[in-house]
Order: sequence, then C-alpha cells, then structure tokens
Amino acid sequence: MPTVVLMDASLSMTRPVSLEGSEDFQRKNLAVHGLTMLFEHMATNYKLEFTSLVAFSSLWELLVPFTRDYNTLQEALSNLEDYDKTCLEAALQGVSNIMQQEWGSACPCQVVLVTDGSLGIGRGSLRHSLQTLKQRADDKKFPLPYPFPSKLFIMCIANAEELQETDAMDNLEQLISLNGGEGQIFTMEGPLCLKSVQSMFGKLIDQAYSPFHAVLHCGNLSSDVQVFPRPEPMVMDEEVDPVPKTVQTDMEIVGFIEIADIASPPVISRHLVLPIAVNKEVDEVGTGNADDIDEESSANQMAGKSPNFCVLLHGSLKVEGMVALVQLGPEWYGMLYSQADSKKKSNLMMSLFEPGPEPLPWLGKMAQLGPTSDAVENPYGEDDSKSPFPLQPKTKRSYAQNVTVWIKASGLQTDVQKILRNARKLPEKTQTFYKELNRLRKAALAFGFWELLKGVADLLERECTLLPDSAHPDAAFQLSHAAQQLRLASTGDSQQAAYDHNITPLHTDFSGGGERM
Repeated sequence: MPTVVLMDASLSMTRPVSLEGSEDFQRKNLAVHGLTMLFEHMATNYKLEFTSLVAFSSLWELLVPFTRDYNTLQEALSNLEDYDKTCLEAALQGVSNIMQQEWGSACPCQVVLVTDGSLGIGRGSLRHSLQTLKQRADDKKFPLPYPFPSKLFIMCIANAEELQETDAMDNLEQLISLNGGEGQIFTMEGPLCLKSVQSMFGKLIDQAYSPFHAVLHCGNLSSDVQVFPRPEPMVMDEEVDPVPKTVQTDMEIVGFIEIADIASPPVISRHLVLPIAVNKEVDEVGTGNADDIDEESSANQMAGKSPNFCVLLHGSLKVEGMVALVQLGPEWYGMLYSQADSKKKSNLMMSLFEPGPEPLPWLGKMAQLGPTSDAVENPYGEDDSKSPFPLQPKTKRSYAQNVTVWIKASGLQTDVQKILRNARKLPEKTQTFYKELNRLRKAALAFGFWELLKGVADLLERECTLLPDSAHPDAAFQLSHAAQQLRLASTGDSQQAAYDHNITPLHTDFSGGGERM
C-alpha cells in the first residue's frame, strides 16, 4: 500500500516554538523530526512499500516520486524551502493526480498530511473550499473522496486546544468525513516539543505502520512470517450486531488445490508473505509492484543454515502449479500462491476471501473439503482427466430460468423493437405481440421500471396514429388496448399492476366475435 506524505510548506509552519537551548526552532522543524522518525521506521519494517513526498503551499510540488529509498526522502525533507499561504484543496488534488498516474484507481493508498492546522485565508483556503462544496460544477469538484481506496491521516503540529479556538478542528474533521470516515486526526499533547511530536507520530506508526507478524502452520511444520500490507479488520454488513473479524496471528494451511479448480476467485485484498529470516534480502527493483524479492539470493542465504518452511512452500506451489488454502480465523479463509513478477522473480502472495463457510460456491463448504485419498475413487480420475469442481447445485438457480435481464441499453432496445415489429404486423402476429409485451411488462414490474411501461404505451399509441389506411381495423383496437393496459400497470395500484396478471388480446368483431371496444 503506497504512502503519500503531504508536507505543509506555508509560512505559518515557520512560527517559532520555545525549546530549551534553541532560539530558532520552528513548527516545521518539529514536523521534519516526526517524519524522520516515520521514515526510519518504514526503512526498517516497511522497506517493500513505496513512499512519495509532496510539499504544498498555494501550489504543490512533487519533491520525491514513489521510491523505497528513504535516504532520498529524508534528504528532500531536510532541504525543504518555505513558501506562501496554505491551499489544501490544490494539494489534495495533486495527490489524486500522482496516485492515478502511478497506480491507477484500484490500488489503496495512505495519505499522511502534516500541517499546523492553519486553514489559509480567503479564496483557496480550506474553509472556503468546504463552504462551496455544493456550488461546484462537475469539472471542479472537491478532490475528496478519492477515486481510489484511501486513508487520510492528519498530523497537526498543534495541540487540540489551539485547534478548537477556531473552526480548524471542525474543518479537518469534515475532511475525514468526506473521505468516507477513513482516517484520523492526530494532535500533540502538552507543549509543542520533540517529545510530544515523537509521541504523536508513534501513535500513527502503531495504527498504520506496525508490521503484522504471524506464524504459518502446516501439520508439524511452521514458519514465522510477516504480511504486507497489514490485513484490515473485516465487518460483515448483513450481521445484526457486526463485530470486526481480524486475521489471526496463527494461520493454518488446511489443504492444497489445483489452480485450475480454484480459477480466479473473488478476493477482498492481496498481501505479500515474507519469511522473517529472509526479510533482509530485498531487491531494489520493480516500479509498479512493491512485492519484488530476489528469490534465488534468499534461498541461497537459507541453504545449510536454517531451513525455512515458507521458502519450501513457495517453491513447491510454484513448481506444482497449486495453491494452499489457509484458515485465517473462524469461518474465514484465504489462499497462498506463487506470483511471478518476471522470469527470475516470484513472490509468495496471500489473497483473502470474503468471511464465511462457503466463500467460493463452486468448491462448496470449506470445512467439507478433504484429501483425495479419503474418496472411494479418485475424483480426478486415474489419469487426472477430470475434476470434481465446480460442484453442481442441488437446486436450479434463478439465473438458469428464462428471465429477462437488461445489462446494457442495447438489450432493452432490442426487446422494445421486437414489440414494435410485431405491432406493425397485427393482426397476423397478435399472439407473438402479446407474448413479447407480457415478457417486457413482467420484467419492468420486477425492476420497478414504471417509466418503461409508460414509454412503451406512448410508442404503441404513436404506432396506432401511424397506421396506413390499408391496415386491418383490428390493429388499431389491439394497439390502443395494449397501451391502456400498460398505463394501468404503471400506476402500481390497480389489478392490472399485479405481477402474475397477463394482458390478453381484446376480442372484437374483427377478431372473431365477442365484446367490442
């Protein structure tokens, strides 16, 4: 998960703070000290992650593009210049541009905004930006929420009392709300000093940048591993009292399955799994993927010294073309697999499924899977020519029924045109006309698409007025009757609006007797 550090370089950051033995210490110096602490931590524990540094005042500037070289980041931070007033909206838009150019809109990101809480003055200030949120054109929308998953951490070089004297805290909290509530505001406790800023950045590290250590078990074998990025708690929306589910630090491999059987399953997140003993052998290569490891050098380092199950597992999955099913917690599963970045490099990856006993319907319930040796006969056949998956459902699924589905506008247009073609061939196509009309009517009622019924009624009435003089008299009666029935159905409160009700042809003297219209 890449990180963008957004550093306030406005004049308000140069305000002095009183520290013993230092007369020229500024808020900017406190911010640099806190970020240096963060970079040193990431260089040790998050060296696979990419980080970018952006400075802003009335304009923004990309000081360091995404890199793993934390020496470059600290050097740029120490050479930071002072600029003019604060314009936070432009800086947030800059973050959006940088992220989408480098990573697209699917990669999650963490934004660390370091500021003194000054909102700016006049047009371009955060206060003005938030007051004009609803008066903007589509091409000038506020950058939050971002088009990619993100967390916004606001590091204030000020204490809460100072921010609450104005509306600064309220405006910063609104930024978090605009980001979907993803993020947090950190303030300094007590006087503005090095100890306070260290404590504040320490809280950020504990929450967002603490490494996730776990033990991966498989029978009698086990390995200490580190997972990047840290798995997030998962909350199930359908639960009455939702409790966040967390990945346990003891992960158990419950079995192995061929890649062809598991196919491309839906996952909620992907993570890199590293054996802790091999963690130091990280190769500084790759631009679009933060998960590059020199597998050969790692394996050589381990050879003859301390055998590691994680290295064995990675190599086995790669050679055999299989994945390992791993239990992350009660009724929560994922899979481990080898992913190649190039011809010589590959990573041991872990993808998390949706929590539940049956995350992949074509495999059935995970707890009911077992070894092939327990089966009466080999489910894959003697020559591996067949597969027991996907499991066939016991009941016929709704998508196997003859139902009408409009995924694209062209599908709906085709159904309407079919009705109109039959309408122009009345009365010869009377039965086909009403069959297609009732099919469209049922689908519109099921979707609550009342406007469609009114629109088709208008089209039928228009067709009635366009009938040539040579048309059969029954055609006009049938078109008027069908249009009237559709209008009654579109109201939703008449007998004709019932889903099981079918529109039947109108009996006229021209159609063989019966009541006249």
